Amino acid sequence: MWTGGKRPEADRVAGAVEIDGSGATIVPGMVDSHAHLSMPGGAQWVSHGFAPLDTLLAVGEENGELMVRAGIRWARDVGAPRRPIPEDGGAERAASLVLRDRWRGRLDRPYVRAAGTWLTRSGVLPEGLAVEVEHGADLLAAVRRQLDDGADLVKLYLDGPDADTAPFTAAEVSAAVEVAHQRGAKVAAHATALPGCRVAAEAGIDSVEHGEMLDDDTVALMVSHGVTLVSTLGVEKSWLTFTKTSATGLFVEDQAVTYEERLEIAAESLRLADRAGVRIAAGSDFGGGSLRANQLAWTVEAMIEAGLEPATALAAATWRGGELLGLEHAGRLVPGAPAHFSLVHGDPLSDPTALWRVWLTR
Repeated sequence: MWTGGKRPEADRVAGAVEIDGSGATIVPGMVDSHAHLSMPGGAQWVSHGFAPLDTLLAVGEENGELMVRAGIRWARDVGAPRRPIPEDGGAERAASLVLRDRWRGRLDRPYVRAAGTWLTRSGVLPEGLAVEVEHGADLLAAVRRQLDDGADLVKLYLDGPDADTAPFTAAEVSAAVEVAHQRGAKVAAHATALPGCRVAAEAGIDSVEHGEMLDDDTVALMVSHGVTLVSTLGVEKSWLTFTKTSATGLFVEDQAVTYEERLEIAAESLRLADRAGVRIAAGSDFGGGSLRANQLAWTVEAMIEAGLEPATALAAATWRGGELLGLEHAGRLVPGAPAHFSLVHGDPLSDPTALWRVWLTR
């Protein structure tokens, strides 16, 4: 690659394909750190989790194509429904793991690190969607089953049926993290309310997903324990439009906390984490939220609008995501590693909307 001036010697580029990217900006292949590959998203995203396996996998194929065309080359799938798999004799497996295995070695699909099915307490998600764990003492067995299924990471729900109390203690979560780490896997925590975020930080979990309500003590713990915040701020932005375009009960106007207020609380938490030095990655939450698979740029824009420096927000969608995946080359252009990149119109460091204007991806 060169940016003007003298070309490389001819023998160094013999046989290589030359791409004229003049006038464009090169962006490393992006990393979506919070995705749900098998689900379509939209205002009714929860109900889509009950679709049959063939539908979930077909949606996943469409999502994989959308991601690659948008320059998103790595995906961290943080949970999918379980279904009986005919070729496995009817044994249940998460759709996320099926897609990951199908796509291994395919350059027209993203590289995937996948969780199994969400681990929750009853009353958090609709019955039948998640794996429900009623007692902290049973959490380790549930984690081991996920790892036995081949999960790269485990997804815990640390928002519980009681908004003021996390469903598991820090000691219980810490034990789950230790079991996962012993087997080379990581643990992610869905946590929007402060109690779950605090437990996740105390337990030294690998990542807090969403993290909409943080305080000084929690972000200090996240820094000291090396916990990454995966921001999904684009979802909160999308909800502002749903209050005007959706007739579903989730988006009525008379919420106790309006979606504008929820967005600002989440934005302030993001700023607090950034000022404290928390590592920040970016996720679209497509499939499990309202965004689509090619809309990671919306989260990058929202992070900058919230007050993050453009370089920090772009890092969150590239190499910081690679760090969270445990892949040093993901989200970077590294000699000897896969040369995945996009050419975009404009400079995303001064105009983040350039990430929408993808001219070419490789």
